[in-house]
Amino acid sequence: MKVILKQNVDSLGKAGDAVKVADGYARNYLVPKGLAVEASNWSLKALENEKTQIMKKIETEKKKAEVMIERLAGVTLSLSRRVGEQDKLFGSVTTKDIEQSLQELGIEIDRKMIILEEPIKTPGEFPVKIKLQPGVMTEIKITVIGEA
Repeated sequence: MKVILKQNVDSLGKAGDAVKVADGYARNYLVPKGLAVEASNWSLKALENEKTQIMKKIETEKKKAEVMIERLAGVTLSLSRRVGEQDKLFGSVTTKDIEQSLQELGIEIDRKMIILEEPIKTPGEFPVKIKLQPGVMTEIKITVIGEA
C-alpha cells in the first residue's frame, strides 16, 4: 500500500514522503496513529498543498528544539540516594527520576526522550543524552550523591 507520511517516521522517511509499506502496517499502525494517510489521486494532489504546511511545522519544531537545547546547555542535576555496602545505591536512578528533576527546574521533557543505556546504580557523575527530535540530541550531566 502506498501512503503519504504526515510526520517523520524513523524507519520510513520524513514528513511529506510517499512510501510503500505493507497493508497491515499502514492500516493497523500508521493511519490510526495519524502518522500517514493512504495515497490516492486526491491525496497526492492535496499533498502538494500540504507540503508547505508540513515544512512550516517542521521548522517550528526545529526552532523549539534549538530553544530547548539552549535551556539544557550546562544543566547538571544533583540527585541524592541512599547507598549501601560496596558503594551501590538502594534502587537506581531512572528516566522517571530525571524527568521529575527537570520538571522541578521548569523544563518539560518527556521521559521517552531521555536515553539511558541502563539505570544508574552507583554514585558519581554521568552524561545522559536527550533526543529532542530525530537527529537532534543534547546531553546533560547527572550527579548522583550517596547518603549513608
